[in-house]
Amino acid sequence: MAARRPNIVFIVADDLGFADLGCYGGRDAGFGPVSPNLDALAAGGIRFTQGYANSPVCSPTRFALMTARYQYRLRGAAEEPISSRSRGSTTLGLPTDHPTLPSLLKAAGYRTALVGKWHLGYPPTFGPLRSGYDEFFGPMSGGVDYFTHCSSNGQHDLWFGEAERAEEGYLTDLLSRRAVEYIDRMATGAASDAPFFLSLHYTAPHWPWETRDDAALAQEVKSNLFHLHGGNIHTYRRMIHHMDEGIGWVMDALRRHGLADDTLVVFTSDNGGERFSDNWPLVGGKMDLTEGGIRVPWIAHWPARIRPGLESAQPCMTMDWSATMLEACGAPADPAYPLDGVSLLPVLDDPARAFARPLYWRMNHRGQRAYRDGPWKYLRVDGHDYLFHLPADERERANLAGRDPQRLAAMREAWEEWNATMPPIPEDATVSLGYSVKDMPQR
Repeated sequence: MAARRPNIVFIVADDLGFADLGCYGGRDAGFGPVSPNLDALAAGGIRFTQGYANSPVCSPTRFALMTARYQYRLRGAAEEPISSRSRGSTTLGLPTDHPTLPSLLKAAGYRTALVGKWHLGYPPTFGPLRSGYDEFFGPMSGGVDYFTHCSSNGQHDLWFGEAERAEEGYLTDLLSRRAVEYIDRMATGAASDAPFFLSLHYTAPHWPWETRDDAALAQEVKSNLFHLHGGNIHTYRRMIHHMDEGIGWVMDALRRHGLADDTLVVFTSDNGGERFSDNWPLVGGKMDLTEGGIRVPWIAHWPARIRPGLESAQPCMTMDWSATMLEACGAPADPAYPLDGVSLLPVLDDPARAFARPLYWRMNHRGQRAYRDGPWKYLRVDGHDYLFHLPADERERANLAGRDPQRLAAMREAWEEWNATMPPIPEDATVSLGYSVKDMPQR
């Protein structure tokens, strides 16, 4: 065990593909390694190869991250995702009376802050400060321009607490610098003996496709934040590199204050990659329950507890990391809201202590459902059922449903039994983005 309760830095990228980082097989970016700092964190800690997001789209995953429970339990998570047009809604957001990862840690004596994307509803009904964070700096919505900080409806969307905050600069860098400033304050303030929990939730590499040097594009994307006609793989990799540089600044701050050994740093993405992502060898992407939409990088670094150079094939998903942090910090769950997430602490100590972990998903979009059980995956898209043996077929090309109908039937029944424990998808739930499942083989 670590000698003291760890600080936590929970870093979440936005729409990052499974193979976008060097440590996950990503290609050289032409200007050198795209993610040297994240690669170093993986080398100094543990890298998971079978880690998943709770959803293939952003805000539903964030509901699970915040609650350590299946997002389907909450109405707001039925939106795929919550749209910036929901501003003013009193139903589409994270209920303030629901226990959260930061509120439980705060009750256990942690100082808490969110630097970056929230995307779980708008004030005055919802907001980070109403769900356990002491401090907040970032956008409330899903995606904003990196320079004007305006959301897809054209409204300015950069906040400090619950007040809009106008700041000049490239958003990724603003978030990184704010995180460093927070660590500096926590390490030197009057309450510096108390541990801290910092959520650092980047919008990178989410659209629009702008690097640190592309301020002139801000006017071009003002009326087209999706930037459908713009971007390229080179810009996309630069965006990842800018985020990686900021993570390097954060790690430097931890080392400068002697905090790196006793800080659990976890990195992942809220869902699979988008149009310029590298998901190899997976297929599909954001909005898909194929592997490319839900399998994401997972890196954990905690020198006081995690030995360097580890790799794990433990199946896990976003809410498991939230449960892991609660256990690591000695913060009990609220018995009225039992966790669906399962702590991964045994695996952090020894990857050989992997355990069976069934994983379930459902999506309103195209009637998708998925169930991962050991090496097997059951998938339904547009009424078609698929059965894949992932160790042999990570690209989900060989549908074994006809060859093994008994296994398919058993997995379908197991998914139905799980689904019966969840609230039904409301009829008025919306899909805000018109993505589609790509290149699916038919039965």
